[in-house]
Amino acid sequence: MARYKDDNLKVFTLNSNKDLAHEITDHIGLEMGKTSVDRFSDGEVQINIEESIRGCDIYIIQSTCQPANEHIMELLIMIDALKRASANAINVVIPYYGYARQDRKARSREPITAKLVANLLETAGATRVITLDLHATQIQGFFDIPVDQLVGVPILSDYFRDKNLDDIVIVSPDHGGVVRARKMADRLKAPIAIIDKRRPKPNVSEVMNIVGNIEGKTAIIIDDIIDTAGTVTLAANAMIENGAKEVYACCTHPVLSGPAIERIKNSKIKELVVTNSIPLPEEKRIDKITQLSVGPLLGKAIIHVHEQRSVSELFN
Repeated sequence: MARYKDDNLKVFTLNSNKDLAHEITDHIGLEMGKTSVDRFSDGEVQINIEESIRGCDIYIIQSTCQPANEHIMELLIMIDALKRASANAINVVIPYYGYARQDRKARSREPITAKLVANLLETAGATRVITLDLHATQIQGFFDIPVDQLVGVPILSDYFRDKNLDDIVIVSPDHGGVVRARKMADRLKAPIAIIDKRRPKPNVSEVMNIVGNIEGKTAIIIDDIIDTAGTVTLAANAMIENGAKEVYACCTHPVLSGPAIERIKNSKIKELVVTNSIPLPEEKRIDKITQLSVGPLLGKAIIHVHEQRSVSELFN
């Protein structure tokens, strides 16, 4: 491993996604920063930074995935510890930004929790956020510090291009995902289709119509998050019923909670391709799921930010 030459760049990880964090440091050419995350007997988080970070530019790797509340508290306490230890800059790398689906008031008396989390991170002392495929891009505006949002479409697109699939169509599972589907379609030189569905309540969806030609085609459904897998499995089954030859699915963030794995096993989906923005425990690593790494992408982003180079070229 070629060592990165600037000793003022330090990367730390907390508990949410240590494997990804080590991939990032391997790509950069750094040793992982020395820290310990423990619990007091009553469950309170205790963090110790075990090396000097005075005047350094710090990058903390932490996905705020399940258990989201614990991982958010770890992150906030770590930021506070770094600030009090005189770090020069505290850059928070959040591959998966939890609570992003609560980005607006859809009904009366609802919170906007994505904004609350942004406030907490800023108040704790974060000076920059690097993240991947926010569920709602306007969340960038919830922060008064720089936010670099990377995208997973190029990684997913390259995987499917290498499979050399015939006669493909890119499918958005709802109207909100059309821009994402269009980006993949442009990269793969393919048409798009849209699932017209309604969602009577959270985590419950009902497929209504398919807009676009899918008959005899290989459909690739793309989404940012797959949670309970109700939407994607209903969409896959509807594709086959309406004449699609076979169905693949992909997403950046594999939340895969509740009945998701069982639904995917029993669905018409031939392969589900995800990234490692969220770690997959052993019980979720089924034959139908392929996991790609975002470690090199995040490693490049850290180098570009640290060297004050443009991040926009990483979007492609």
